[in-house]
Amino acid sequence: MDPCIGQNLESGPPVFKAQPSSPKKSRRQNFSAGGLAGTCVDLVLFPLDTVKTRLQSPQGFKKAGGFRGIYAGVPSAAVGSFPNAAAFFVTYEYMKAVLHTATSPYLNPITHMLAASCGEIVACLIRVPSEVVKQRAQVCPSSSTFRVLSNTIYEEVRTETTSSFPIPFSLVQFPIWEYLKELWSWKQGHVVDSWQSAVCGAFAGGFAAAVTTPLDVAKTRIMLAKTGSRNASGNVLSALHGVWRTEGIVGLFAGIVPRISAISLGGFIFLGMYDKIRSLFL
Repeated sequence: MDPCIGQNLESGPPVFKAQPSSPKKSRRQNFSAGGLAGTCVDLVLFPLDTVKTRLQSPQGFKKAGGFRGIYAGVPSAAVGSFPNAAAFFVTYEYMKAVLHTATSPYLNPITHMLAASCGEIVACLIRVPSEVVKQRAQVCPSSSTFRVLSNTIYEEVRTETTSSFPIPFSLVQFPIWEYLKELWSWKQGHVVDSWQSAVCGAFAGGFAAAVTTPLDVAKTRIMLAKTGSRNASGNVLSALHGVWRTEGIVGLFAGIVPRISAISLGGFIFLGMYDKIRSLFL
């Protein structure tokens, strides 16, 4: 039996013990691995994200730019990617260690949900401003990122509302990712390789992307709303109701195909690369 597995393979999916490492060194590993993985996946998948944002835009895909200027807003994504992903994983791994209990492996999903929520809250302090600038630049390809940034600062960034949007996604994605890794490890008798972690990340990300698409549509409408408009208040239920009333179920799931495609591929690259880079540091 693999020495990293803390439970007999015949008794069910095991609980894995992390390799020993000093807290300071572990934080550096999580910071570097998360930041590098986040930057890579955001730049690679930026065109798909642009298409998804324009499909969800209230002005429609063609008026929002269509396939023109597909890399509009990429500077803000590049600047925000590394610190955002690094902050998430440092917090996520730290909270996993703090909340970990050896008494019952069945509590692991709750631990992962809480850790992911904490990670998202910290990461959103960095992500939200860059996300607002990025999405506004994506639907206004004729404007420079600097101009969009200055207008956004002038009008105000809606951090209070938009910071809560990634949490439901992570609540779904990370427990599934961790569970699939444990299950696969149990089946083969040793800890999953980085490519296997990547496959688990793709499935977890795709499923989470599908079920949280309506919230993503609401987030896009709020972020793109002009000051003084109905959606500018940041009321999520109001934004969802407005989309439902005018566009129905199709509107609520606008952009679901590129969203699932992008996040599945993103989960494969992001989580697989994170595990790979982290294992290299170890």
